[in-house]
Amino acid sequence: MGAGRFIAAGIVAGVATALARRKLGDKVAEGGLGGAPMWTRTNHRGEPISLLEGPAVTAGLVAGAAVSGGRAPGATAFATAAAGAFGLVDDLAEDTSVRTKGLKGHLGALLEGRLTTGGLKVLGISGSALVAAAAGTPRTGSAFGHLVDVGLNGALIGGTANLINLFDLRPGRALKAGTAASLPFLLGGAGATTGAVLGAAAAAAPGDLGEQDMLGDGGANALGALVGSQIAFGTPRAVRWAALAGVVGLMLASEKVSFSKVIAGNEWLNKADMLGRRPVADPLATSTAGPTGSPSGGSGPTSGVDPISGTGPTSGPVASPGA
Repeated sequence: MGAGRFIAAGIVAGVATALARRKLGDKVAEGGLGGAPMWTRTNHRGEPISLLEGPAVTAGLVAGAAVSGGRAPGATAFATAAAGAFGLVDDLAEDTSVRTKGLKGHLGALLEGRLTTGGLKVLGISGSALVAAAAGTPRTGSAFGHLVDVGLNGALIGGTANLINLFDLRPGRALKAGTAASLPFLLGGAGATTGAVLGAAAAAAPGDLGEQDMLGDGGANALGALVGSQIAFGTPRAVRWAALAGVVGLMLASEKVSFSKVIAGNEWLNKADMLGRRPVADPLATSTAGPTGSPSGGSGPTSGVDPISGTGPTSGPVASPGA
């Protein structure tokens, strides 16, 4: 890994993320892009939070991946951009009157002939992941072996995009998960792309940990697709099969087990999860807060300021509070 490429990817990703977030925020504050209601959700504390972090992080990751000079930078940038775009469609156009949860729910709806925005996201990310895999996987061995590699790499990119999104239930959690998954590549040939992850995460972390912004499906899917691309294009076949087994296993487990409960029940995972976050309110203070107190320790949605427009909070679909 070239240190220069790593540093360049980090700087480009960080600057692009910060610049995109500021420009998007200014545009929305002026009433553009659908205005504040389009981009405001309610977090686990019942407070308003902005979705603008998602497209900003996607822009940063794509820019950083493009200049990283790592393995298959073009394919990686394409997979990241496509995952972010399909995730953003689900963020903004989801029909909240129909509650379809999880990958299983969206696939079930597709089998019933109903195309939800989540189903569109699954199809779009899966298809774009296969395209990226076909473009970025070098031809070695037989034609059949190459097809197997393309399918394996596509599944890794799409699966990891979905997996990182499952962690976007608390401030900073998806950023930490994506960064942790990318760090091992500093020891290998795909480490330059880790610079893009670190740069984008550093730029987005203050707003995310401060509970002003959230990645949403768009940002989390993009981050996962980039990390999945690192695995797909930067590791031996045996490692890729093991990684895919782990990704699929965690996705299946998420249908039955709450990641939030598992993290909260483990001392070290909980410490890492709480690092940099706002402290949880004193349980005694919460119990005496009266009927408007939020059960998660935050204030109700009638308090606070809209993080996008600076005005009072806007009601909107509730961002997944965690299982």
